[in-house]
Amino acid sequence: MRHTLLTPEQAAAVMHDGGVIAYPTEAVFGLGCDPHNEKAVRRILALKQRAESMGLILIGSDFTQFSGWVGDANPEPALATWPGPVTWLFPKAADAPHFITGDHPTQALRVTAHEGCRALCDAFGGPVVSTSANPHGTPPARSAGEVETYFGDFIDGIVAGALGGKDNCSEIRDLATGKILRPA
Repeated sequence: MRHTLLTPEQAAAVMHDGGVIAYPTEAVFGLGCDPHNEKAVRRILALKQRAESMGLILIGSDFTQFSGWVGDANPEPALATWPGPVTWLFPKAADAPHFITGDHPTQALRVTAHEGCRALCDAFGGPVVSTSANPHGTPPARSAGEVETYFGDFIDGIVAGALGGKDNCSEIRDLATGKILRPA
């Protein structure tokens, strides 16, 4: 099936209704949903064939969107790199759900510089799950067509837009140590 491409506002409505969408990010297409909706998150994990224990990244358009997801921490090192393609591991909030954080004491967060992702988060009114659009162990989708090939009718829409021009997925750094866990 060929999906009609969605605006950020249409995609936000789909996520508010519990749907799963695909959208262009800095380097690859991502799968996203409402991070508070356990059923939607579990759909993404099943589509990707990804273990819950691995945890998921949340993206936002501003650090304030992560209120309720972050434990006690000095955000300054992360704020110095944002908005941008750097994901930081923050101490997770005490009530952060396992289906998002996995088996980690941290929550992976990124304030994105990608205009389409920023518009999506703003339209949604908060952070969005961001994980590469591909089954585990396969190359990430770099086009809407590749998303269709991987997931077809198993997702609820694809956001219109272009990739951000980066070759690799976001760098991941640990806030507590500054250590780079995944280079860009």
